[in-house]
Amino acid sequence: MFNGKNILITGGTGSFGKKYTEILLKKYKPNKIIIFSRDELKQYEMAQQFTDSCMRFMIGDVRDLERLKKAMYGVNYVIHAAALKHVPIAEYNPMECIKTNIYGAQNVIDASLECGIEKVIALSTDKAANPINLYGATKLASDKLFVAANNIRGARRTQFSVVRYGNVIGSRGSVVPLFKRLIAEGVKELPITEADMTRFWITLEQGVNFVLKNFARMKGGEIFIPKIASMKMVDLAQSMAPNLDVKIIGIRPGEKMHEVMVPKDDSHLTLEFHDHYVIQPSIVFTQLNDFTSNALGEKGTSVKYGFEYSSETNTQWLDAKGLMEMIDA
Repeated sequence: MFNGKNILITGGTGSFGKKYTEILLKKYKPNKIIIFSRDELKQYEMAQQFTDSCMRFMIGDVRDLERLKKAMYGVNYVIHAAALKHVPIAEYNPMECIKTNIYGAQNVIDASLECGIEKVIALSTDKAANPINLYGATKLASDKLFVAANNIRGARRTQFSVVRYGNVIGSRGSVVPLFKRLIAEGVKELPITEADMTRFWITLEQGVNFVLKNFARMKGGEIFIPKIASMKMVDLAQSMAPNLDVKIIGIRPGEKMHEVMVPKDDSHLTLEFHDHYVIQPSIVFTQLNDFTSNALGEKGTSVKYGFEYSSETNTQWLDAKGLMEMIDA
């Protein structure tokens, strides 16, 4: 579905955007891939890596609606990956996080509607479910904006959906590159916030392929959540460096012990498919009300009331071998 199409990725110089571009170029023949982001150095470096004639690089900020409109002219599909996402930094700089993650999300919606985009997928995070930190709260607000945008599109063709998943192994700023660096430096112990802390884990490639598949699945208004594995942070450290001790340093500002991707309070809206969950909109759309069958014809069934998809109670767990395979991937 991406052959001959124009695709725009906000925040496209990040880990996700680069992997998404790599897989798009490998599997399809797009007419244009437009990388929209703020950092000229990262754009320059990415342009050295991706030299295909379809590549376009546009400096811009999702806070700037007019620039977004110019970038989206003639575009078919938008992936909204731009965000301020460092939890402690968001705690100390709340308004800056709000400007990008909430106001920026609304700008992407407004520009997409005005430019006649066919489909938009916004990337979310497990921290948006029952948020306790500013970053998670802004992403919950963003999720609600993108879901509700389907109700204000009127006769316009644009569809909006959300993809929510957990920590990406190897992404910029994540713990795996940090541990790798510390191990290479010869430290005697690895820092762990809490011994019982758990997280969901996914590879960049898994995340990208999930987003690609959901462009075909989506009707507009869904929050898509993949079924992925959990791991204790202490087990992650011991898997990467079995001969090193761990040092408990305490929870950082805004951090949770465990992450949730489907809260209990959303169980009445949740459908289970063979490899993912879908949280249906809490509002009724005039265009569409039935999400039990997606655009690919896959069938979902309602989960039990009170169901929660948590990294603590997950049925899928990573062992050391599985973790190292994901890191190698």
